Order: sequence, then C-alpha cells, then structure tokens
Amino acid sequence: MTAPRPLPVPAGPDALSILPALEAALTGRSPVIPYAAELAPPVIPPHDPADLPDGLALAVGTSGSTGRPKRALLTADAVTASATATHHVLGGSGGWLLALPAHHIAGLQVLTRSLVAGTVPTVMDLRGGFTAAAFARAAGCLAAPAGGSRRYTSLVPTQLGRLLDDPAGLEALLTFDGVLVGGAATPLALEERARAAGVPLNLTYGMSETAGGCVYDGVPLPVTRMHIDNDRHVVLGGDTVAHGYLGEPELTANAFSTDADGMRWFRTDDLGHIDDDGRLVVDGRADDVIITGGIKVTPGVVEDAIARHVHEVGDVVVLGLPDPEWGEAVCAALTLLDPTTHLTATDLRSRLSGILPDAALPRRVVILPTIPLRGPGKPDRAAIRLAAEEHA
Repeated sequence: MTAPRPLPVPAGPDALSILPALEAALTGRSPVIPYAAELAPPVIPPHDPADLPDGLALAVGTSGSTGRPKRALLTADAVTASATATHHVLGGSGGWLLALPAHHIAGLQVLTRSLVAGTVPTVMDLRGGFTAAAFARAAGCLAAPAGGSRRYTSLVPTQLGRLLDDPAGLEALLTFDGVLVGGAATPLALEERARAAGVPLNLTYGMSETAGGCVYDGVPLPVTRMHIDNDRHVVLGGDTVAHGYLGEPELTANAFSTDADGMRWFRTDDLGHIDDDGRLVVDGRADDVIITGGIKVTPGVVEDAIARHVHEVGDVVVLGLPDPEWGEAVCAALTLLDPTTHLTATDLRSRLSGILPDAALPRRVVILPTIPLRGPGKPDRAAIRLAAEEHA
C-alpha cells in the first residue's frame, strides 16, 4: 500500500487547490495526510506498511480532545459511503458552501461530498474570522448545481449562533436546504431558536474515526450502526468507520474491532443512551465524569438540564473542580444572554432541585464573557478549567 503523503491545505478560497489531490485520493491509490498549510508539515509516525488498509484515501487528524492528536485511516470507500449517505438523508446531491477549515474532517467532507456529487463548492474566506456578513456574501455566491437546486452547508454551534443573531445571517441560512451542525454539542436553546426560525437543521454526531458525522438528529445514517456497551460508551459501526490509527497499533486495538460479519466498530470516548424513540442521546465524555462525594455525575446531563430550565443562560460547560469536602465540586461555567443578569450557584440549585439528583446540582458558578473554544467549535475544557479555578 502506498504510504500517505502530507497535503498542505490553504486557508480561504485557495482551499479549492487541493481538489485534484483529494480526487486522486478518492481513487484509493494516492492517500494524503491533510494539514493546515500555515503549520509545519506533520511528523509521520513510524508504521508498518502492512497495517495500511487497501484503498486508503485519508489519514485525518483527530481533535486531540483525549490527549495528543491521532490520524484516523479512512479508505476511499469509507469516505464515499459517508458522502453518498449524507446526500441520501438530505434529499439528494447539491451545491455546498464550505464555512469550516478544510483540513478538519467536517471541512474535508464538504469537499469530498462536492467531488462525489460532481459539483464545485463555494468557499467562505475565514482568514479574517467568521462573520455573519461574510457568510451571507459567500452564500450569495453559491450557484445552483447542474441538475438540481439544493444547497447545503456545514457549521459548528458557535457559527450558527452568530448567524441567528444577525438578520442577514439568518436570511442567508434560510436559503439552504440543509444545514449540518456538529463538532460540539448544540445547546438546546440554540437548537430551538434555529428550528423556530425555520432553519433546515440537522444536528450531526461523529468524528474523524467515522469519516465525520454518521448520526443525524440521533438517527444513524443508512450505512451506520450504533449501540451502547455495558460501560455506557457509544459504539459506532458500519461502512464509514476507519481502519485504525496511523502508526498506533495499541490504540487501534483498544478502540477498533471487526465482528464476525466483517463490520468495523469504533468504541468512542462518549457516554450515551438510546431514548424511547430509538434516538441516540450523547450524555458527555467518559473522561469528563465528575466524582463528587463518591457519586458519578455526567456533565452533559447537567448541561442539558441548565439549557432546558435556566433560560438566562447562553452557553454552558460543566466540569469538576477540586474540593476538600466533596473531592470534586460540580461547577457550571456559563455565559448569560443578558450580561446584567445575576445568577448564583444557589439560584441554579433552587431552579434545578427535583430535576437533577442532589449530587448533580452545581455547587459553583463561573460567569464568562464567552466559552473558550479550540479546533472546529469544541469547548476548550483546559482553558475553561483554568478560568473557573481563577474565579474560584
């Protein structure tokens, strides 16, 4: 198998320059390792060529949220299956607006979906940051694809919030037939605002190891399977699952498996459950679980309760802070829709009493102007923890 070669991905409209290399990668004979062109080329870890799967197309970096980043090995068949299934669920192929960095899996998938559909995407210039005005201009340049008029884009929750706050941004959103939102959990209040405004929203769940989003609004793509294991971990299987990590045989063996029918499975670091409607609900990351007074508390459950019942809150991240009495204290780091609002831990505990178990009620509240982010819209938990400890 040909070893993957580094592929620098320019920022802005120049990202389209990688389309020929990406198209060649989708033949399964010319694999690449995409990376941000402004950074140094990645160091390729030592690996056994025999460990590379046939038809390898991409070695895509993970977010690194559980430690150092890894590179997931995705075949051309996996990437193509993801793109085809996405168009099937959305109602057909169409033209795409790229509003995300193209070296991350979500941005790469916008490009690969375009290649599979035979369309040329429009690229929003993010070099000056994401603004509603720039998005609206880019949306206006997205031409209707040949043979159809469907228009799609992919965003992270922070971008969706900025567009909803701006009349021109909302107007642009409403011109799309599908708006994928992923990369991080979407706050309930933000989801409800978008749906009430008529935005054709699809909340996606997935990662580099599954060729991007593979569960839409809690329902797996036609090529995806899912279940919850005995430790409450979300396990994803199907045609889009990677063949492991480049040069990481031990990590590959721990996270990936193949069943007797040849289906590949990936055990995520997320905890979740299947609700009464058969939809996946992601409760949070296993390594974010808080142990307070000897009781385990899943931050995602607390975040969801705050989003549903404390309407003054914009964004919220829940984490555990060291506490001499409880071991860890449940802390809610949040932003307020009205900065003049006064909200204390006592207020939160009173509002959530009877909704959450007593152990899950926040003992500390930290008000932040914004939630620090890293990568494509994910909360920077290390930075949030530091800010919370400084306010403690």
